[in-house]
Amino acid sequence: MGFVVLPALIPDIPKVYDVYFNAFKGEPMAELMLGVLFPGGISPEFREAHSKHTLAYWHESTLQHTIKCVDTDTGEIIGMALGDAYLKDRSEEERKNPGITWLEGEEKERAEKILNPLWDVREKLFGGRRYIYVHVAAVEPKHQGRKAGALIVQWGIDLGESGELPVYFESSPSTVRLYEKMGFERLKESVVHKAEVLGTKENIEVPLMVKMPSCARGMTFEEWREKGYPAWQK
Repeated sequence: MGFVVLPALIPDIPKVYDVYFNAFKGEPMAELMLGVLFPGGISPEFREAHSKHTLAYWHESTLQHTIKCVDTDTGEIIGMALGDAYLKDRSEEERKNPGITWLEGEEKERAEKILNPLWDVREKLFGGRRYIYVHVAAVEPKHQGRKAGALIVQWGIDLGESGELPVYFESSPSTVRLYEKMGFERLKESVVHKAEVLGTKENIEVPLMVKMPSCARGMTFEEWREKGYPAWQK
């Protein structure tokens, strides 16, 4: 039994997001995030509207790529990821934070208190530089533990390697070891979501992970940053 990672196609949208919503059930940080981003719940009506919005977004986005992980024995989509490929330098205007456009009032304010710090730290770390940002990686719960997650992470690594770009993940506390095992560096900085915003007993830390391309010749992200982000030595 094997798996293959492929670009998701338009007919895949509902199944890809079945994986997205199913995968985060039971993962504390992910469940909290879903509740904040989609406070009305995941109803059939919501899913239908979400699929239409996703299709419209695919027609507009020039940066975000959606991939699927397929079981080659059954043809079933069992994993997915969303990755932004910043292949050229961007101006401040091009990387302006669009905010949360689908919520209003207190729900919007709460969501932005969680997402804006993630946006701000990416801006601090990378600015308008080129890099790969994989912001979602998910595997159906019944298929977790079968190395599909590692294959999805490897997709991001391979993309960064071929483009000679760093690959950046915002990890959950439960997946840090996977990223470290695959050669990611945990940054000194992190994002801490406040308990009063999340509605939890304690603050939750978001580990920030970077995998440098081999053309960096062993230089860590922290070293690269301290040196002023020099060009790779050919």
